[in-house]
Amino acid sequence: MAIPFTANISFFRAVITSPGHFSEPGLMKKKNSTPTPHDATFRQFLTQPDIARDFMELHLPAELRAICDLSTLKLESGSFVEDDLRQYFSDVLYSLKTTAGDGYIHVLVEHQSTPDKHMAFRLIRYAVAAMQRHLEAGYKKLPLVIPVLFYTGKRSPYPYSTRWLDEFDDPVQAGKLYSSAFPLVDVTVIPDDEIAGHRSMAALTLLQKHIHQRDLAELVDRLAPILLAGYLSSSQVISLVHYIVQAGETSDAEAFVRELAQRVPQHGDALMTIAQQLEQKGIEKGIQLGEQRGIEKGRNEGKQEGKLEVARTMLQNGIDRNTVMKMTGLSEDDLAQIRH
Repeated sequence: MAIPFTANISFFRAVITSPGHFSEPGLMKKKNSTPTPHDATFRQFLTQPDIARDFMELHLPAELRAICDLSTLKLESGSFVEDDLRQYFSDVLYSLKTTAGDGYIHVLVEHQSTPDKHMAFRLIRYAVAAMQRHLEAGYKKLPLVIPVLFYTGKRSPYPYSTRWLDEFDDPVQAGKLYSSAFPLVDVTVIPDDEIAGHRSMAALTLLQKHIHQRDLAELVDRLAPILLAGYLSSSQVISLVHYIVQAGETSDAEAFVRELAQRVPQHGDALMTIAQQLEQKGIEKGIQLGEQRGIEKGRNEGKQEGKLEVARTMLQNGIDRNTVMKMTGLSEDDLAQIRH
């Protein structure tokens, strides 16, 4: 898979496994949590920067090694291994600067004693995990991740391809897919007339294209013929109407649904049921709003009466009117209501 490359910091990572950790056909079954001698020794050596530097000088491809400043090699904390794999592997993480100065590079090294026919795919998984962590750290661009397999098994030479595309039935087609832009369906640029011909996808596409417009009521003329075409069941139409009510901007959802019911008679009963439900909700909401406003008005009137009573007492005790207004927040007109 072709990956664009820019470099500045390189992370060296040793992902260590041992014989017997995997059973055919590649299922991960951990037999023992204690590191094997292979694991422990490899990790002991690769956590030493001088040895890690030699490893990279010896085994990185020349064109990549040339951009790495190995004198800046530094042991780092952290792991790129996905959570569900951490019981099987331990990491050694190094950083180093490169000469380009405009991006990042990671070198991912796995020590393996038993060949695994899916190793290439697993290394790609690790590479993607490394890229994800890089983005989560706040960087804007993906790093180049170079997987390296360090194999020490009894079977020789290593029997499986280290090119992950070879794991597909059609590697050529897979290579074209994963080295090209993915298919994009941008409904924002598809004309409505074209969308109308999209059969069972037409109504959903049209609604999701226009769901953010100011008033979806304007969409009835385009939506009704699509529903009349008969590609959708009543339950699917109901789902779309609920979507309109919940996510749309229509000012009168009930009127919108009633209009649609008249224009699409085969779904009329289902749509009228929704319209009636919306009407009832509107009535209940109006009652609730009226009750709330009444309660709020009562509270405000109660507060005002309380202030007037305090002002009456202050005036009766000889406090001048300006002081009373300042302390109670009442106006001259308010004080005029007080009867001594």
